[in-house]
Amino acid sequence: AAARLAAEQEVENLSGLSPNPEKDIFVVRENRTTCLMAEFAAKFIVPYDVWASNYVDLITEQADIPLSRGAEMKGKCGTNESELELSWLDQAYTLKLSFLKEGHNTSRGLEASWRLSRIQFTYDTSERTYFKDAVSPGKHTASSHRLSALVTPAGRSYECQAQQTISLVSSDHQKSVQLLLSEVRLQPFDIPADFVFSEEHKCPVDQREQLEETLPLILGLILGLVIVVTLGIYHIHHKLTASQVQIPRDRSQYKHMG
Repeated sequence: AAARLAAEQEVENLSGLSPNPEKDIFVVRENRTTCLMAEFAAKFIVPYDVWASNYVDLITEQADIPLSRGAEMKGKCGTNESELELSWLDQAYTLKLSFLKEGHNTSRGLEASWRLSRIQFTYDTSERTYFKDAVSPGKHTASSHRLSALVTPAGRSYECQAQQTISLVSSDHQKSVQLLLSEVRLQPFDIPADFVFSEEHKCPVDQREQLEETLPLILGLILGLVIVVTLGIYHIHHKLTASQVQIPRDRSQYKHMG
């Protein structure tokens, strides 16, 4: 049964199709149907300790670790729970994203949504590409607690071009690891067709930026319309008053009227 399940599941790293070298694309397919798609650019900012020049004090350095395009991947799809796991540089780094779909009682009745419910990032400070002379090198795990991110109505995909920062707590003396996500398009449930996202649900930042871009145009159109209406009213009023008989103010001119 396990062999049959493995044969029915496919995972594909399609990052090479993206024109942005920092953006990755991952697809999970089960029974020849896409069940999870994820596109995003990701980078981790990881603090770690090194010895000061006196070899007595410790100072904190910072490693900037991008998600590698050559990442290996695993995936798991379910009705209410899905998962994407990525690893790179000989599994020195592993990122696991867990998604949850659930229903909520609202004034409109029961409504369903999905969210990113958990993030787990494992990193090895003995890896020399990003960590230089780390004190007590070894593996650490940074994870989220009670995470509720990327909340999206069920049946829709999540989209956010703006950069988002999610904080993770590390097993390395409770240091705070930052995950920077940008150019995100993601859907872990209810994909309507193979390799096709559902209608997007934009993040609040993108919605605000879109409003800021369109608001000057809308205000300009309204102002232009007000000017046109004002000029039209003035023209009509001028035309009406010009056609009326002008009564002379000098009463001596009355005898010439008629």
